Amino acid sequence: MEEKNGSPDLLDMMVQPGFYAENHTIVRLNAAAEGLLLSPGMDVHTLIASGLAEYQSFDSGCLYLRLRLSQSTVGASVIKKDGMDVFLLDTQESDSALRALSLAARELREPLASIMVSAGGLNGEEGQLALLNRSLHQMLRLIGNMSDAGRSPAASRQETIDIGALFSEIFEKAAALAEHAGVTIRYHGLEKQVLCMADREQLERAILNLISNALKFAPAGGMIEANLTPSGKMLRFSILDNGPGFAQNLLGSVFNRYLRQPCIEEGRYGLGLGMVLVRNAAASHGGAVLIDQPAGGGARVTMTIAIRQNPSGTLRSPVLRVDYAGEQDHTLVELSDCLSADLYKKDN
Repeated sequence: MEEKNGSPDLLDMMVQPGFYAENHTIVRLNAAAEGLLLSPGMDVHTLIASGLAEYQSFDSGCLYLRLRLSQSTVGASVIKKDGMDVFLLDTQESDSALRALSLAARELREPLASIMVSAGGLNGEEGQLALLNRSLHQMLRLIGNMSDAGRSPAASRQETIDIGALFSEIFEKAAALAEHAGVTIRYHGLEKQVLCMADREQLERAILNLISNALKFAPAGGMIEANLTPSGKMLRFSILDNGPGFAQNLLGSVFNRYLRQPCIEEGRYGLGLGMVLVRNAAASHGGAVLIDQPAGGGARVTMTIAIRQNPSGTLRSPVLRVDYAGEQDHTLVELSDCLSADLYKKDN
């Protein structure tokens, strides 16, 4: 791709490995990608580990999928520019950053748990205690995001679940809480039961993070539309808010925003760790994530999930695990950045 109007080429501005593809064929790599066994002329389709169907139908926005390079898989964000597909790959540096966050979060969990127990026994002005309780829930959410961000998709702990029932339960609770924020959530789920292998906790956190993002950007009196539909051997989940949509200059980096340099910007974007959880959940479930802006406005996130059955053909016992929210209400934790403090009073 030639430079236009004297502007520097997009790939050469990127520290992370990347390449251009035209008609699904690699046409150029940047310097950082030259040691990854990639070369011009390779068919991108042969590299895709998850998200092939999504890539084939992708025409706008930012798509996150997984590529198979040699004996490992790496994540990649894809955007379209001047008729080309621009692939930006995750790097060892980004993985190291996530692992460092995860280790720091483990050290923070125990003191935070002690503070929350102590705060629960305080007596005082109700409004101040509610603000304190919400702030503690926000800290718990952030620590949870930090802790799970470094988890490999291969570490997903899956069991056979009724996935439609899980989504319905999540949205029933979230819709009731969203009413207090002046936002209506309309959810349309599956018409038939679908049993498949899934990590219940990982999906719950991913979906609640997407609801949280939508609530932050939906205006008062706004609407959030969510749908879970079957599509062949996949499930397709989409969530759309009627807010201003993603800033175009941020769209290409939305899945790796935790790597950016500190700067003054729209505070609702946060650290970007929520989208790391979403992209990891999609990868763990054989899918991909697409962020785009429909013609009618707003921001839409679509996540796909493969309908996979237990290969052994036998039922498994539910997976035993430590509650990631410390026995606090999961929905109140994950939506704490966009709910009123009144919902965090002791008697709620």
